[in-house]
Amino acid sequence: MSELASAAAISITEDQMSAYVQVVEPEKLETVTPQAVIELLNAHGVVYGLLMENIAKFAENPKQYEKTPLLAAAGTKPVDGKDGYIKNYFANDAKELKPAEQANGKVDMRELLNLNNAAKGQLIAERFPPTEAVPGTTVTGKPVPGKDGKPARWKMGKNVVVNEDQKGMYAVIDGLVTVTTDKKINVFPVYEVNGDVDYRIGNIDFIGTVVIRGNVLSGFKVKAAGDIRITGGVEGAEIEAGGSIHIHSGIFAGNKGFVKAGVDVKSSFVQEAYVTAGENIEVTQAILHSNLRAGRSVRCTGKGLIIGGIVQARDYIFARTVGNPMSTATVLEVGAAPELRQELQELTTSLKSLSEQNDKADKALSILDQLAASGTITPDKLELRKKLMMTKRTTEEDIAAVKDRILEIEISLDEISKARIEISGTVYSGAKIVIGRYTRFIKDATTRVMLQLQRGEIVLSSDF
Repeated sequence: MSELASAAAISITEDQMSAYVQVVEPEKLETVTPQAVIELLNAHGVVYGLLMENIAKFAENPKQYEKTPLLAAAGTKPVDGKDGYIKNYFANDAKELKPAEQANGKVDMRELLNLNNAAKGQLIAERFPPTEAVPGTTVTGKPVPGKDGKPARWKMGKNVVVNEDQKGMYAVIDGLVTVTTDKKINVFPVYEVNGDVDYRIGNIDFIGTVVIRGNVLSGFKVKAAGDIRITGGVEGAEIEAGGSIHIHSGIFAGNKGFVKAGVDVKSSFVQEAYVTAGENIEVTQAILHSNLRAGRSVRCTGKGLIIGGIVQARDYIFARTVGNPMSTATVLEVGAAPELRQELQELTTSLKSLSEQNDKADKALSILDQLAASGTITPDKLELRKKLMMTKRTTEEDIAAVKDRILEIEISLDEISKARIEISGTVYSGAKIVIGRYTRFIKDATTRVMLQLQRGEIVLSSDF
């Protein structure tokens, strides 16, 4: 080994995950054995991940590794743990079904929707724990820690409860399982209207989920804390849900009223309407002269026509045809919503205030803990200590929630480069494309195009 030590050199990478052997003075080489190479590696602290096949190659013909070093040992990288997750035992949205046909050939519209009903005490979601990281090892034998997975957090809404071990979520009442804003899981009671919402029914404002087996006529209001399912159509009415809204026969609003959902909106048709969704909007036929705004995406599938009006989404817009040969002004916008920047600023201020409150509580508790340890704490100070501990726990929960939301917003703001518009058919002149603060007008009709922001410019490509 001493002979080899003067003729060859061992180099170890900075992260100690690789070790190389290289000939530096070939004239000093004589017979080289694999064992001599191993002993040289060991002398330099390389004891793990020896690549015996490479070591044998070096020993057989060491001079060919005079200019190019040979990898002689490789460490094992750590494997990060997987995050915990929550498995829902219900669909995130009601399934659209064909109406059941009766023996006389008529159809029963009452059987149009399959709802996520739950019985009292039924398991509706289960939480699975994260996994621990598997540590790696350097070529010098040192352990390399990985990152353990993060536990999933329950987002509990109304009429649900989790068991003592925090593993299962159960329904407290008989009702409809509904996911509302901020991904909270609820079980809402259901209010059904077997017909149109008109003067016979009047306006609806319900704490749960509303199912309307008919139309909603102009001038009426339907508001629900959960979902709203409408088997017919919506005229110039005001429809608002904390969850999702599904309108089977479309929206023909005449620029009156609005449709607003905390999560998703699905409709077959949208004409002269104002539609807002916290997450996604999906239209299966056409969007005509309407204003749509979605927190994530707008998809116009099927016929896929978007003509006139303004369609806005944070991440993604899809359509088959945008505009028409008459160059009707049509605006499509994607990118981070401006209100997110304002919310981020407000959250940052709130986090600073909460942190200051937490620091003050820590200092006060430190003094009170010292009094308690010495046995000189008075009853009123003891009561104050209990209140401060409860306040501190609440403040820490608020801080965690604010930090989570700040992270969500920062990720959204960073992902503007991923925002895109896809048009599988034709986009006509008269269309205006906006991505973030950048704008591009379509001058000539173009087919099959994707629009994205690249280096401060909106570019067109067909790579999708």
